[in-house]
Amino acid sequence: MTPSKIENLFFWIAAIVGVVLDQVSKYLAVQYLKGVGSIPLINGIFHLTYATNTGAAFSLFSGQIDWLKWVSLIVSLGLVGLGLFSKGLSRWEQVGYGCVLAGAAGNGIDRFVAGYVVDFVDIRIIRFAIFNIADVAINVGLVCLAIAVIFTTKQPRRKGKDI
Repeated sequence: MTPSKIENLFFWIAAIVGVVLDQVSKYLAVQYLKGVGSIPLINGIFHLTYATNTGAAFSLFSGQIDWLKWVSLIVSLGLVGLGLFSKGLSRWEQVGYGCVLAGAAGNGIDRFVAGYVVDFVDIRIIRFAIFNIADVAINVGLVCLAIAVIFTTKQPRRKGKDI
């Protein structure tokens, strides 16, 4: 008996690694940054700053964690279904969807467990919102999916049989 090939292997690797990195980094942020303020890694450019967010990206829908946690769950379950049942996804698609799952699940875990999302990456040179690894995973996933759309060509299906 030969071992069966795992369907969409890159999807599962991206999703699992992304969730683990996100949750470990948030745990460390809570342990070492909460109550400290901001720790400059490159002063005025890149800081580690503990923050919480009860909304979505850029604090949109702030304070509406009750329905946002369910959105995270539904998106995560939908993407798990995609990973389980999709056939023929390109590697770019697998990594893209896996990263989006990692981000949705990582922030969803925070929403269900703590009632807020932990953020800590503070890029000050461009006055950007404080974010986390789950947010990065979602954006990396979207870039991978864009690459898949732009560079992946699907062969048209032929009707009838070749002679």
